[in-house]
Order: sequence, then structure tokens, then C-alpha cells
Amino acid sequence: MKIKHFLYNAFIIEDNKVKIAIDPGLNMWLFKLGSLIPKSEWNSITHVLATHGDPDHYWYTDRVVQVNNTPLICGKELVKKEGEKTFIVAPRGKDIQYSTQIKRVYPIEVGKTISVDGVKIEGLKTVHGPLVVRFFFGLMKKVFAVGPGERTGLGSIGFRIILGEKTLVNLGDSLLQEEWEGLRPDVLMIPIGGRVVPNTMDEKEALEAVKLISPKKVIPCHYNGSFFWKRNTNPADDRYFKKQVEKMGIECRIMGYGDEILS
Repeated sequence: MKIKHFLYNAFIIEDNKVKIAIDPGLNMWLFKLGSLIPKSEWNSITHVLATHGDPDHYWYTDRVVQVNNTPLICGKELVKKEGEKTFIVAPRGKDIQYSTQIKRVYPIEVGKTISVDGVKIEGLKTVHGPLVVRFFFGLMKKVFAVGPGERTGLGSIGFRIILGEKTLVNLGDSLLQEEWEGLRPDVLMIPIGGRVVPNTMDEKEALEAVKLISPKKVIPCHYNGSFFWKRNTNPADDRYFKKQVEKMGIECRIMGYGDEILS
């Protein structure tokens, strides 16, 4: 099995004829605006998973699935049915507008497992924290809340993916949840960048999650990213995190843009 990482929570997982894309969102750096997952990968993607509706996770979802009528698996809040038609929240819309028609959509709930084209996927509880954006050199800030009627974190859900003999867990953007105890996947993809912007766990909270989950391998993600003109808006000390994970006897791999590992 091969895993590629493309910043934030964008991953590709390949195994034989299966190629799963997680969160094919928007690169939020002003000078690199575009798809996180390169278009050269799109034609061979067999499944798309979206953890929630924020632009850096969800922006290119519809465009990727429309290339080959690829199935989309996502939280039920991102989906609405009208008769025989299925709509998802418009990836590039400001408000909650269910205006993008997709043929193969599989909404998933926490604790439920579905099988889609040879891949088993279970919905895991995740809770997206508030998004804080600072302006004018930090003198002003705007807090984007989460909850009913809000776009931030809409449809938040994690995934337990069973692919062949391997199990992977991806938590999207989430705060620490006790319900993760005992998942024990082969690979855990976990956000650690919540120290300044509290929409996810920070390093110490993520370490608590690792203890609960007991994975064989950990990949930290969603940290040291960029937001328009500002670098490193969600800083994290990945070296500290890696060292602490390895003290637990667990492998930890730090991945940059386009990095690839075998698992």
C-alpha cells in the first residue's frame, strides 16, 4: 500500500486497483491557489472521501468525482436528496447551498459502515473546533463558529478505512474525542496544528489521541500551513510530536507536499 500526502489533510492511498483521495481541497497559499491533489492524479482516483466542507478540504471534490463518476463518501450534512437527484453543498459557495448534483454519493453516519467498490468505510465521531482568522497584523480577529446553520466544519466526520488487510484512520479536523479509544489502525492520520487556531488538536492533545487509538504508524498533518498571504498560521512542532510518539513504541512519519511512503 502506498500513501501520498499533499498538505493539510489531502492524501492519496493506493493499493492494487484502488486509489482513494481524501479531502481534495484548495491550497490556501495566495501564490499557490489551486488543487492540493495534482490534476495528473485525478483520472485514476477510484474513491473520494471528504471529512467536511471547509475549502481547504472540500473545494475540488465535485471536480474530481466528475472525471470518472467516482463515488463520494462524506458526512450526511453535505448531502441532500430531491426525488431521484442527489445534491451536495456547493464546494465553492459561501453559504450552505445544496446546488451541485452528483450521481454517486454515499452519506455516512458515525458508527455506520458501508462498502463501496471493494472498500469498507466506517464513520467516526469528529468535532471541528472554531476557526480564528486574524487581520491587520493580529490586531483584529474574526471567529468562524461551528454548529447548525454554519458552513465552517459542516459535515465533520472521520473515516476508518479497511483496504485489503490494512486499516487506516483519518480524523479530518477534530478536537480530541474519547470515542476513538481502541481503534488500533495500521495507519493514523491525525491533525496537530491547533495550538494557535483551535479548529483541531494541538501536539499534546494529539499525543493523548495516539495513546487512546494505539496505531502502528502515525502521520501528523494539518499544521504549519499557509492562509492567503500569511505563512504558518497553524504552527506545530512536528519533531517534538514525532519524538513523543516514538517513546510510545509507535512509528511516526513526517510527510511534506508530494511525499510518498509504503505501508
